[in-house]
Amino acid sequence: MSKNLSLFAGVAVLFVLTGLFLSWNQSLYILNFALLSAIMALGVNMQWGYAGLFNTGVMGFAALGGLGVVLVSSKPVPEGWAAGGPGVLAGLALGAATIAVAIFLYRRMAKGHARTLALLAVLIVGFFAYRAVFDPASEAIEAFNPSSAGNMGGLGLPVLLSWPVGGLLAAIAAWAIGKTALGLRSDYLAIATLGIAEIVIAVMKNEDWLARGVKMVNLTERAWPVPFEVDLQQNARFLELAANWSFDPVTGSSIAVKLIYMVLILAVLALVIFLSERALNSPWGRMMRAIRDNEVAAMAMGKHVTRRHLQIFILGSAVIGVAGAMMTSMDGILNPGTYNPLRFTFLIWVMVIVGGSGNNWGAVLGGLLIGWLWLIVETLGPVVMGGLTSSMADGALKAHLIDSAQHMRLLTLGVILLLVLRFSPRGLIPEK
Repeated sequence: MSKNLSLFAGVAVLFVLTGLFLSWNQSLYILNFALLSAIMALGVNMQWGYAGLFNTGVMGFAALGGLGVVLVSSKPVPEGWAAGGPGVLAGLALGAATIAVAIFLYRRMAKGHARTLALLAVLIVGFFAYRAVFDPASEAIEAFNPSSAGNMGGLGLPVLLSWPVGGLLAAIAAWAIGKTALGLRSDYLAIATLGIAEIVIAVMKNEDWLARGVKMVNLTERAWPVPFEVDLQQNARFLELAANWSFDPVTGSSIAVKLIYMVLILAVLALVIFLSERALNSPWGRMMRAIRDNEVAAMAMGKHVTRRHLQIFILGSAVIGVAGAMMTSMDGILNPGTYNPLRFTFLIWVMVIVGGSGNNWGAVLGGLLIGWLWLIVETLGPVVMGGLTSSMADGALKAHLIDSAQHMRLLTLGVILLLVLRFSPRGLIPEK
């Protein structure tokens, strides 16, 4: 216990030093980023640490969480809905019905040429019927004021309601993926989840009617869960407080908003940790670890391994979706182009590995430490490289080193990961 407290205290010192030597504004921004990454790491830890599921589609579930914020909290576009909203819903319903009929026939009909022909007929006819209904409706939506709208918009509800909706969208996608991919071997599951995550991002980029694609949705008019900086700067009580404490209202408002948002993130993080710890130390948690360690023995004891894998896959993905929704609402914008495997999949995996797979507190520690490194090295890398090359003569080598400073965080993370795997292969806080 003392070792764990020392590790968390050491990470806390890093954030304090960042505030003292750089700025408290930047330190709080990095801290909020790290806390949200820690929630994602807890979701991955549920899947890998509890059940041994190798999910490399974290990016897709985080993006679906962000999409939930747009659909729930962004400003409605009545003109877009009137132009093609019912048609889009009818087309999606027709597509879902086609898939449902195909599944029904596959299960009910005997294997043979008749079933194959029936499935082909249903899928082909359903596909063309779906496109005939969906395409004109989506084109009509995208044709309305594409420079600032071109989509149906959201419901305009408070952003706090969008966070569980983001988790629900991720859970639904996890159910669909799990029903088809959880029977695969672990390496095939990794490939499948990575590919499906790329499909999710491709859909979000290209279907402008949904969330404006790469044109992005600006969420500055949403019902924000904390005050805006500009509102605080115009608040008489806040300005009086700034005058009494002699701080800049602009900087102070930015810090205040980040502090309030940090409280919200900590509340969600505490809830996830509490529920995760209760689940891990319950009979259900012991069963999941038994399945992870020896599936054959677990099946011999009457456990339905695939069903339990699906259960934990959905739970972990829902947690990732909630964190993705919170990150989108904090950024105030949904940009599908920012979702990439390095940031939203493999960085989260590094957090879990460094912190300690199978230990919830280890996942949180890894999220805080690696989250801090990911952003601080980006800031300090050019400074350090500039100092190292200051005594070198101007030339191609010096220019190359300075230009390569942006890659220092990848080198730093690689070194940290190698050191942890060498001296603490089970992570900084190993599984008990």
